[in-house]
Amino acid sequence: MKYTTLGASDLRISRIILGCMSYGEPGRGAHGWSLGLEDSRPFFRDAVEAGITVFDTANVYSLGSSEEITGQLLREFTSRDQVIIATKLGMPMGPGPDDAGLTRSAIQTQVEASLRRLGTDYIDLYQIHRLDHRTPVEETMEALHGLVVSGKVRAIGASSMHAWQFAKMQYTADLNGWTRFVSMQDQYNLLMREEEREMHPFCLDQGVGVIPWSPLARGRLTRDHGAPSPRLDLDETGSRLYLQDEESDRAIAAAVGAIADERQASRAQIALAWHFAKPAVSAPIIGATKPSHLHDAIAALEIELTADEVQRLEAPYRPRRPEGF
Repeated sequence: MKYTTLGASDLRISRIILGCMSYGEPGRGAHGWSLGLEDSRPFFRDAVEAGITVFDTANVYSLGSSEEITGQLLREFTSRDQVIIATKLGMPMGPGPDDAGLTRSAIQTQVEASLRRLGTDYIDLYQIHRLDHRTPVEETMEALHGLVVSGKVRAIGASSMHAWQFAKMQYTADLNGWTRFVSMQDQYNLLMREEEREMHPFCLDQGVGVIPWSPLARGRLTRDHGAPSPRLDLDETGSRLYLQDEESDRAIAAAVGAIADERQASRAQIALAWHFAKPAVSAPIIGATKPSHLHDAIAALEIELTADEVQRLEAPYRPRRPEGF
């Protein structure tokens, strides 16, 4: 395993993050393809043994059961001070006024619920799960700052939004002496590179670490374009993404496949290795529901793409409409 610092923070992280949306009771919430406790256990064991130290979940994943499984299995396989637990809040957990959004009251309610489910007294990286357009930025940033001061949270992060919105939140924190975000969790992969225009240059300039979600485009970069995917059949959100330019997508997938053949590597390894060539990226968040998913991610760390290979992967890309905000 390789390690880096998350932006300008003091969080030392593995260059692969295990995304825990894959783990949760499939009968709870909107992730019917997720793995329950017993099926999740081998993935946490293998991740810890491989040196992965960062585990990213969210309160809304399987309506809290992902946090429960994440907390339980990390206690089984490692000690609390050896891992970075990242979770998120903001998306609806129920019908109550504090079950969604980023108001002061919602933040206070949801952090306590996440701490309880995770079985820990602090969260290393607490992230807002998109922007709350109804709540003043000042209220959100002050409330998050309060969690850091209290010791319940070590650092805060944000997720997909426009760069100007992220800049507004950062500078609101600066103006008031509050805690800044140390990370941006955004959608970034060979089929969706719009963050290169504004968000990633801003993050590089400001010392913010980027931890992309969907680095393999929900598996579309691991197979021929248009090939069936059982996961996408059950993933309503994922099935709507990456449908803007079939010709470009097909050419990109073909380039991934060609380089994988030349390298005698898997397509997943090539698509992930591309992230490690990007200076803004601290660590991609990978999902693993098969042992090969973890093995591919770890092997990708050893692949250093040439400038020519990067150019071949990127050349077919055409501008898209940003998705996932």
